[in-house]
Amino acid sequence: MITLTTLDYILIFSFFAITLFIGIWVSKKSGKSSSEYFLSGRTMPWWLLGLSMVATTFSTDTPNLVTDIVRTNGVSGNWVWWAFLITGLLTVFVYAKLWRKSNVSTDIEFYELRYGGKPAKFLRGFRAVYLGVVFNILAMSGVTLAAIKIGQIMLGLSPLETVGYAGLVTVVFSAVGGFKGVVYTDFILFFVAMVGGIGAAYYCVNLPEIGGVANLVSHENVIDKLSILPSFDNKELFITVLIIPLAVQWWSAWYPGAEPGGGGYIAQRMLAAKNENHAIGATFFFNIMHYALRPWPWIIVALSSLVLFPDIASIHEAFPNVAEDKLGHDLAYSAMLTKLPAGLLGLVLASLIAAYMSTISTHLNWGSSYVVYDFYARYIEKDASQKRLVAVGRLSTVLLMVVSAAIALLLTNALQIFDYILTFGAGTGLIFILRWFWWRINAWSEIAAMFSSGIISLLINLTPLGLVLFGGLDETTSETVVGLMPAWAKYPFVVLVTTVIWVAVTFLTRPEKNSTLFNFYKRTQPGGPGWDKVVGEAVTEGEDIVDAREKWSVPSGILAMLLGCVVIYSALFATGYWIYGKQTMAIVLTIVVLIGSYLLSKLWKKIKATIF
Repeated sequence: MITLTTLDYILIFSFFAITLFIGIWVSKKSGKSSSEYFLSGRTMPWWLLGLSMVATTFSTDTPNLVTDIVRTNGVSGNWVWWAFLITGLLTVFVYAKLWRKSNVSTDIEFYELRYGGKPAKFLRGFRAVYLGVVFNILAMSGVTLAAIKIGQIMLGLSPLETVGYAGLVTVVFSAVGGFKGVVYTDFILFFVAMVGGIGAAYYCVNLPEIGGVANLVSHENVIDKLSILPSFDNKELFITVLIIPLAVQWWSAWYPGAEPGGGGYIAQRMLAAKNENHAIGATFFFNIMHYALRPWPWIIVALSSLVLFPDIASIHEAFPNVAEDKLGHDLAYSAMLTKLPAGLLGLVLASLIAAYMSTISTHLNWGSSYVVYDFYARYIEKDASQKRLVAVGRLSTVLLMVVSAAIALLLTNALQIFDYILTFGAGTGLIFILRWFWWRINAWSEIAAMFSSGIISLLINLTPLGLVLFGGLDETTSETVVGLMPAWAKYPFVVLVTTVIWVAVTFLTRPEKNSTLFNFYKRTQPGGPGWDKVVGEAVTEGEDIVDAREKWSVPSGILAMLLGCVVIYSALFATGYWIYGKQTMAIVLTIVVLIGSYLLSKLWKKIKATIF
């Protein structure tokens, strides 16, 4: 436990006061209608939405997770989430425009736009509860657990005290201010979080025990953790950390904030944009900040922690009051922050509080939007007034917070939750990418993918079948069972089986009615050869569904995605090599960034939407 000074308390409580003020200030306008409460009237500019996305994805557990990855598998271990840049840029250059054109209130409402009949109605209602309540609560519980660990190490707070203090302020401004309150506070939270993260990294690397970056990168505990690409010598690690994320994971997995084709709270922000171009700009700005700029302060602190706390035993020795079931490499980040001086400590604590509040407030508003639009207004009270919908939104916000906090108090390991979410979404991602551009996909395709992915994941993780296929510990004999396939093949196996099932179901069931397909095409104008049959039938039936002013920009979008990956990955690596002192590589990659950025600006003209 550390001792906070008056200056630290002033910084922390000032931050709480500002966020509460913003929530109260915007509450009157936010309460006018459900559109204002959940989408801010669809008037948000790209830069504000982009900053909000960045702030949201910087949750309390993010620096802890990055620290765990770096200490365990080195800097290259971060490819397990760096690979999602491909997903993000595909959303930017292909799907952002389509989402904004759809004009739905939530991405779950999309189901009854794209599909028809009872299957679509079931899919919308089930996914609203499945994602907006169950999975959303699990995700929030993991974030809250990280806050509990930080509060325990840095402030000596009990889990209940941490949840009480941070959760109360968050739920108040989230429930009162709605989406506009969340986005406005995210603007402040972003800068507080970035300044705190960079300040902590600068101070930690210059501690007397470390003595600067040059000493850090040459330290015996650190030197084998610096590589940005995993070593070919460890084939299993190379496949798990790099090959699977780049070859399979980015397009196949549903994961909050990195959904293939866009979705969740990322889709919510695209839907709240002024127009299609603001939706594209917001998501592109988010991906630049999220991948190219933000990781290195966390990585520096993680590498520094290897000098002061080389193993878990050293962390336990320094913090003997931490329960053994909470011990792990992720605690090293909080342990390093206890070294900070007065003032900076308060700022960093405020940044961690900001990270918690930003993520939780977004999940609360996003989850309650599902409850209101896709469950309550759709199935309970179809003619509900706008005031009633806002009231239900505020009540569901509070309930989601209470339930997620209660579950967090029972958890010991948040990483298990995120692995569970990732595995349960394995194999569903491809359908989210193709449903916009292949007319044959129907509601049964998505239902089959959703249930088969979950069932197969349970079978291989919790039954003897999984032990036989992939190995593991046989609890009855306490012996290792030799699997037929290596452990890294588990995720691709789920993806393969799930994909085969949903593709088969697609061809074995009837396609959607022409009226449904015509309406979807007319509103979103997806274009491409995957819709040629539908466009041809529309012409035969005398239906005018094609907007001649719209040009199919997907080929240019895919090219921009690939070029954008080169630019952002080069920026990420160049930053690392500048830090490492490897100037030749840093200069080469910086030149690549400049040339790639110029070429990307030329492509932008072919991708951006024409606003009529």
